[in-house]
Amino acid sequence: MRTVCFYFQVHQPFRIKPYRFFDIGEDHYYWDDYLNRNVVRKVAQKCYLPMNALLLELIHKYEGKFKVAFSISGTCLDQFEAYAPDVLQSFQQLVATGHVELLNETYSHSLAALKSKEEFSELVKKHQDKIKDLFNGYTPKVFRNTELIYSDQIGAMVADLGYDAILTEGAKHVLGWKSPNYVYSNAINPDLKVLLKNFRLSDDIAFRFSNKTWADFPLTTDKFVAWLNAIPKEEQVVNLFMDYETFGEHQWAETGIFEFMRHLPEAILKGSNFSFSTPSEVAKGAAAVSKIHVSTPISWADEERDLTAWLGNDMQDEAFDRLFELERMVKKIDDVEIKRDWEYLQTSDHFYYMCTKFFSDGSVHEYFSPYDTPYDAFINYMNVLSDFILRVKAKLAETEKVTV
Repeated sequence: MRTVCFYFQVHQPFRIKPYRFFDIGEDHYYWDDYLNRNVVRKVAQKCYLPMNALLLELIHKYEGKFKVAFSISGTCLDQFEAYAPDVLQSFQQLVATGHVELLNETYSHSLAALKSKEEFSELVKKHQDKIKDLFNGYTPKVFRNTELIYSDQIGAMVADLGYDAILTEGAKHVLGWKSPNYVYSNAINPDLKVLLKNFRLSDDIAFRFSNKTWADFPLTTDKFVAWLNAIPKEEQVVNLFMDYETFGEHQWAETGIFEFMRHLPEAILKGSNFSFSTPSEVAKGAAAVSKIHVSTPISWADEERDLTAWLGNDMQDEAFDRLFELERMVKKIDDVEIKRDWEYLQTSDHFYYMCTKFFSDGSVHEYFSPYDTPYDAFINYMNVLSDFILRVKAKLAETEKVTV
């Protein structure tokens, strides 16, 4: 089996509104509805709607020979329901073709796998339920953790939840001389297949496509197929994993990114011996060549492919630790708004905005952040968290008083 596996991440966080120190104890609503709606509608027009229409066209044109997979975060699905029902409907149409696979992740795009097995499992179950509710009973078989974060222990947790496979980064420092173009298995539970992103070919599309200083600019379908054909024949699977916003948002329509994707399936199907498969098809159809050992968590972010985009400095660690100190208290409280805010505050983006990395990856972090500086992001988040702590303690005291 020589196959290409396209996977797209679809995610939008609930961004926090400007929240001052003087709002603590006075204002208990944290979310910037105006900004969130505007971002979703903008990306819908530039990416989601035109790209979904193109994929639907390609799936019909090639009668199911072209396939893709998505993981759509729960926070994104919530915003589709609130601000972009037309986008949600277009994803539902894609899934209804039977040639688009949906993956599970944590509902709130959380980093819970690094802190709490219980919270991680609850968020995964909530995402399962949301997918089942919105997509006609669909039940995913493959898991994609937030930011492709993976370790042996995280893989074992995912295996315990009943998944067939997990996606992660083909990090050089983990693979060494090995290739990402094979199926591997979890080091603790070998029943879980591990699919690794081919970061070079993925990033050629996601990051370098419009870079005129890139030695291989412009990227054409013929050139891309030639690279696929140059892969040793014993290497069976090329996993192309990327943010869905690559199409139209990060790489504007004017770059030719949509036309590239329009012609890529035909170029691959006619010009190579590669087919297209979904992650579950890859996991089912290819045997694992060996276990992959990942003792320290990896991700798909930055040059290091580690956790430092989210948990790399004192601000990030302080915010993350303070948030999860509340877990036991929150679980004792039966309150819809507190539960919602607890989950939305876990979204990885909030910690990403606090990143102080510079040099090669600094501009990428600035591009995604609504804040002027990482310090502004930290202060705003901690102001909100301070109010949330007061609410949790007050609600818990009220709950315990009623119980007594």
